[in-house]
Amino acid sequence: MCLGIPGRITAITDETRLMAMAEVSGVRREVSVACVAGNDLHALVGQWALIHVGFAMALIDQDEAEKTLQALRDLGEAQETLEQMRAGDAALAQPAKEPAQ
Repeated sequence: MCLGIPGRITAITDETRLMAMAEVSGVRREVSVACVAGNDLHALVGQWALIHVGFAMALIDQDEAEKTLQALRDLGEAQETLEQMRAGDAALAQPAKEPAQ
């Protein structure tokens, strides 16, 4: 099942690549805003979007974001997705292993 989870765009990280930082229930992750980008990328900061596999897929209002997050919490799906995001972030934060010689 595909799951878009509400996240708030907190900063534009790379205008050229259309990348932004999004916060999803306390977890921050860089996402592409190519699907929701307008003329002024910085106008996205503070807005809510549905985030799916590293992409902001659609903009939503705060009320819809809060209702969706609550519904997902009630279903238990949000927790699983957040745990997967945390695990991915932890894996990326680990230093690269030296190649065997």
